[in-house]
Amino acid sequence: MTQQGVRWTSERVLAMAPDAASREAAAELGTAGPWSGTGCSDGAPAAAGPALWGLCKGGGAAPYRTVVDLRDPAGPAYSCDCVSRKVPCKHALGLLTLWSLPQGPVAPGAPPDWAGRWLGGRAGRPAGAALAPAGAPADPEAARRRAERRAERVTAGALELERRLADLMRGGLAAVEREGRAVWEETAARMVDAQAPGLAARARELGALTGSGPGWPVRVLEECALLHLLARGWLHRDTLPAPLAATVRTRVGLPSPPVGPPSRDRWLVLASYDTPDAGLTTRRIWVHGTESGRTGLVLSYGAAGRAPEVSFPVGSTVDAEAVWYPGAGQSRVELTGAALDPGPCPVRPAGVGVAEAVAGYGGAVAVDPWLESCPVTVSGVRPAGSGAGWSLLGPAGGGALPLTSAFQRSPGLWRLVSVSGGADVTVFGELGFEGFRPLAVWAPEGGLVPLV
Repeated sequence: MTQQGVRWTSERVLAMAPDAASREAAAELGTAGPWSGTGCSDGAPAAAGPALWGLCKGGGAAPYRTVVDLRDPAGPAYSCDCVSRKVPCKHALGLLTLWSLPQGPVAPGAPPDWAGRWLGGRAGRPAGAALAPAGAPADPEAARRRAERRAERVTAGALELERRLADLMRGGLAAVEREGRAVWEETAARMVDAQAPGLAARARELGALTGSGPGWPVRVLEECALLHLLARGWLHRDTLPAPLAATVRTRVGLPSPPVGPPSRDRWLVLASYDTPDAGLTTRRIWVHGTESGRTGLVLSYGAAGRAPEVSFPVGSTVDAEAVWYPGAGQSRVELTGAALDPGPCPVRPAGVGVAEAVAGYGGAVAVDPWLESCPVTVSGVRPAGSGAGWSLLGPAGGGALPLTSAFQRSPGLWRLVSVSGGADVTVFGELGFEGFRPLAVWAPEGGLVPLV
């Protein structure tokens, strides 16, 4: 069996991207249009994968020469003569995405001389080599220097962002309204140049909030405060506790792989929904460990108009090993060796009351101030509408959780009302500053009903 039949999934490829911008670029380059001279080695059956090569059309006259070596079981290595300092670069990700297509144009063959020289130089060298021009050896010291240079660029971007926020406060919000989104789009572009996509995304959010309706100045000031806090957190990251420092790095946009030994569990799939954005579809899957009691978020990506590879039916159980991502209050988890368990799962998350849910959200924000929402299962609640909108009501005197306006406009609201029938139910969802977004509800007979 040749390695041509052991292709990676697009989800596995996109999981290697160092940031969201790289994932979006890989989606654009994962089609045959910009590529020529692509090919792959057959490889031995015991190898981890083939070697890939191709020429990618760029802005200059000469195409970029890109090679990816998947032959070493310890991990991949990359080569590209573009100027990107990201590892892997968007061309390497695009080539891998193109190869992952079931009927893609990357066919087995002999490598051209330029690719063959680099692949020959790879013999006997460690895996996981950094991107470098063809023929360059793996160099851990060079990778360390690249990481330091990126940190310096992010620091420069954070300092510039601080100056711009200070100018905004001195000039007042009236000036911000006159300038509109343009100033924040330009600021976001500068943060992209600084290789801080997290700061760039929040700068764009500021532009979207300006003049966005009644109360927009309050929302802009709140976002400015969070952006200022994130920039200061990066500038003083060496003085922060390790979990908070990891959170700051993640929020700024630096990649953080999962850490720690894997742990096996049976995972109940609580919710699954897709979010399309700029040609990339992100699938968010919430799972609950029936033995560990932990609730985690699995992210999966689909490029070039394709659905994400990972798909678990809501209410099913998955037997898999889990490795968690670092960061204070981090809920993201990576599942490996996942296999659907056909048997029923009587276990459900331990529900909490309204007051406990609000207190839990407050505690989560205390360790991650940039958190938009956190997972929570509330029990003993029923949906109720009023002139102020819909809420989940607890027992008498037990408080209420207002539902997000977006959920109140969705068909999920009426599905929730129908399942409840005026009786108390247990609901899983995301609780954030905009309210509670129900994602699934347990029917009185015990079945889990998706709401998104």
